[in-house]
Amino acid sequence: MPVPWINSFRISLTTLVSYIPLIATVVTCFFSLILARATLRYVESTDKGLALAREGFEREWTPDLHLKLERISATEANIIVTNLAKSSVLLQLLQLRKLSHAVPFERCRLNDPLVGGMTWTQALGRRILACTGKDFDGPIAASMTFYCAGRMFRTDWFRSHIQVRDGRILSLEPSNIPARRVRVIEHKGKERRREFVQDVTAAAPIQPDRKTDEQFFVTGA
Repeated sequence: MPVPWINSFRISLTTLVSYIPLIATVVTCFFSLILARATLRYVESTDKGLALAREGFEREWTPDLHLKLERISATEANIIVTNLAKSSVLLQLLQLRKLSHAVPFERCRLNDPLVGGMTWTQALGRRILACTGKDFDGPIAASMTFYCAGRMFRTDWFRSHIQVRDGRILSLEPSNIPARRVRVIEHKGKERRREFVQDVTAAAPIQPDRKTDEQFFVTGA
């Protein structure tokens, strides 16, 4: 083999060997991009799975009470509290008021457990008549405060329309209220949304010489 050809072959081989690290780097980068994309897809699917699991947990175990006022006779009426969730609660305080009054008129302190899926009933005829008076035609509302999983919650006001004449209950019909799911309210400025259940134990960080604002958890009826 002529000497010029041998030299040319050696130069080509040397050039090829010098390009091997570059080719290896390009291949490594290519497979790294593929692995990174696969990792991102896996993380995204994992996040979706965790979100679905959390949503399912909240649907099953978030406290959810429904209150209903029911007429029994001209002087008697019952309140029926239904625990729609799986978690058990401890009823603490029942409040009654007219919607025209900001402050509750009647308060009834309780200490009764309510298992998930069960109902609790109590007679409130005298308390309702004391709240409405002898003659009244309009809405009244009831709210329940209760413990669940170590925290205290309060339902929003469940409305009913009542007609009272001469101290006799003529009619007592519950109003239709849309159900709302549990969620945490994020406060923006002074605006505050009202929902069915509010966590009355969670508080904002304490600042000197300032009153603390309550944070609320809410649930549907």
